[in-house]
Amino acid sequence: MANIQQEISSFLPEATFVEGTILEVSVPDAKWHDLALYLHNQLHFDYLVSIVGMDWGETVGCVYYLTSTVDNSQVSVKIETADRENPLLHSVSDIWKSANLYEREVYDFFGIRFINHPDMRRLFLRNDWVGYPFRKDYNADPELNPIRLEHESVDDVTHSVVETEDGKLEERTNTIFSPQEFVVNIGPQHPATHGVLRLRTSLDGETVKKIDVYCGYVHRGIEKLCESLTYPQTLHFADRLDYLSAQQNRHAVCLCIEDALQVEVPARAQYIRTIMDELMRISSHLLFWSTFCMDLGGTTAFFYGFRDREKILDIFEETCGARMTFNYYTIGGLMADLHPDFQRKVKEFCAYMPAKLKEYHTLFTGNVIAQQRMKGVGVLSREDAISYGIAGPSGRASGWACDVRKNHPYAMYDKVEFNQVIRTEGDVFARYMVRLDEILESIHIIEQLIDNIPEGDYAVKMKPIIKLPEGRYFRQVEASRGPLGIFIESHGDKNPYRLKINSACLPLVAGLDPMCRNGKIADLIAIGGSLDYVIPDMDR
Repeated sequence: MANIQQEISSFLPEATFVEGTILEVSVPDAKWHDLALYLHNQLHFDYLVSIVGMDWGETVGCVYYLTSTVDNSQVSVKIETADRENPLLHSVSDIWKSANLYEREVYDFFGIRFINHPDMRRLFLRNDWVGYPFRKDYNADPELNPIRLEHESVDDVTHSVVETEDGKLEERTNTIFSPQEFVVNIGPQHPATHGVLRLRTSLDGETVKKIDVYCGYVHRGIEKLCESLTYPQTLHFADRLDYLSAQQNRHAVCLCIEDALQVEVPARAQYIRTIMDELMRISSHLLFWSTFCMDLGGTTAFFYGFRDREKILDIFEETCGARMTFNYYTIGGLMADLHPDFQRKVKEFCAYMPAKLKEYHTLFTGNVIAQQRMKGVGVLSREDAISYGIAGPSGRASGWACDVRKNHPYAMYDKVEFNQVIRTEGDVFARYMVRLDEILESIHIIEQLIDNIPEGDYAVKMKPIIKLPEGRYFRQVEASRGPLGIFIESHGDKNPYRLKINSACLPLVAGLDPMCRNGKIADLIAIGGSLDYVIPDMDR
């Protein structure tokens, strides 16, 4: 951390620093783009993890979280402006491709426009929405934004702020689709979009020329709601983000709060959390396999995958009392101890599953038609995976060793042996195989822990009202689809001043356009299925 601070200070003497778990750098916006280039090109912070929009009262701005893929070091950068009427910050979408949608999200909720951003539109809310809901002075009068039953008007001309060579700012228009293009809607009701995702797709015959992603059909305002809730109450929403990573999502929120409080979670709870996370990963990957095969026409496989996933849900139900939104992890540990049959049934499942994976490969993987639909389709290079922030199994299929469990271990992951599954082809088949191979690695992790769960407490007794020390906290876990990040800014109150959920799925959708261009519509379905995004996680 000291070396990073020295490097930045030598490049930009006016930068100020706040030391913490992650070094925070504050710079004026006029110097931000230059510093961003330096961080990316010279210090190798090539992975933009998150952009957190903020309203600090007198100023508005952003906190950027960056990671180096060379040594996994982390740094955050704070940028702010005192102009609340027409807030402008410099875009970094030309440096990190993931910034394109991240900056649109900030504009949508805070009204901050980004200079030189190519497409400054709202991302989740209707384009006729009045106001910016995450501002602290937002007028929530329902008469300003009544429930509208009419369709949202679509404008293919957007407005951006561009900085000219002489430093002046100009308003310019950009065209998304020209009137001559043939544009069709794929979704939001189409089952192969895996949820209410709308893809405005420009076609030349059956060839995809461009995709414009429309999000927000299940936007629930979870981050805004959390500002009025106590920390234990915020946990309620975690299971409902990526509901197929429910245990891992809740783990992320608990970890962030426990880090801030410096709570030491009992060893028994750490073991159980790790086992539950891996069972959740297997369950998710089984559902991926089932639905992906069905997308490609393999309806028999759908039933095979669900048959085996039910065994995990039965195990979850006995201990957690639920099969989908488990509400099992709590701040300081777990809601309850394990069911008496838990260990026996988990060991039985671990013995049962490897043979079924061989059955999956016989049924679908080796099918010549399936292979033709997958191999060489939707290729994503390692460089693009990093630039778009496409981590998780999809990133590892492109050769990027991005597993949070390895790079920033938590729970018991630094005490167990497992391989980070890496493939280099970057196509649909690689993304498919990574998930099936990860099932075996998850079983291997569970087998190392299941007979060694220590006795003792399963939770630390916590006060009903929790107040976090003032500061900014950020923590990630490796969810089933990639890293889920939780950002909390605390002002010392019983509720968060700002809680930001860094979705694992939003970058996956951002990468659809470059992966699908010049492919066929059928390839789009295969590519989308191989990315395995879950829309409620993206929309929040």
